Amino acid sequence: MSVQFLSDEWAKAVQGALNSSDAFRSAVANAALKLQFNISDAPGGEISYYMAAADGEAEVSIGQATNPDVTVGQSYETATAISKGDLNTQTAFMSGKLKVEGNLAKLMMHQNAIMQWQAATKDLDVAY
Repeated sequence: MSVQFLSDEWAKAVQGALNSSDAFRSAVANAALKLQFNISDAPGGEISYYMAAADGEAEVSIGQATNPDVTVGQSYETATAISKGDLNTQTAFMSGKLKVEGNLAKLMMHQNAIMQWQAATKDLDVAY
């Protein structure tokens, strides 16, 4: 059964996939990282979600994180392309499709976690 992109069910499915991935858990084993994602131009308007990782566990939820390390702004089109695997985050950033604010050094330290996030969630059945 598919989950609607950027819904509460999607966030729970992403969290489950991340916490079931040994590679992702290993990548965040010693991390305390909180990422806020703000999506513009979504079908229902602006939507936000966050991923907080600590001690090898991830929490993913729709809404606003308290004191995120990094905030990422992007369009719905970009978020969809990244989620589908049609666009990687580094290319999106380099082409200006991602607007990143906050502790960029901390984000760069955890690039492996971002790559493992994509690997862990690539097989989710998501409706766009």
